[in-house]
Amino acid sequence: MNQGIHFPDLVEWQADQQRVCFPAQQMGALITCYMSLHQLEALTGLPLAGQEDALRAFESMRFDIEELVEKRIDEQRFAEDGAIYL
Repeated sequence: MNQGIHFPDLVEWQADQQRVCFPAQQMGALITCYMSLHQLEALTGLPLAGQEDALRAFESMRFDIEELVEKRIDEQRFAEDGAIYL
């Protein structure tokens, strides 16, 4: 795990986009990260129905999701808006 990347315990469900939004911090810079409901279902292997299921699944898989984000940050795989999308 990259010690220069930190993940605050902030998570937000964005219903319009059907995704979870969460921050990462690297050397003081805030990086917005998104995980789509589809990708979260693929990671968990479960169908997820709405906000409660999505947030519960996110928390249960948080360590794995953070590793995926760390890898993308290390590889500089940022979207045009500077965010990380999973």
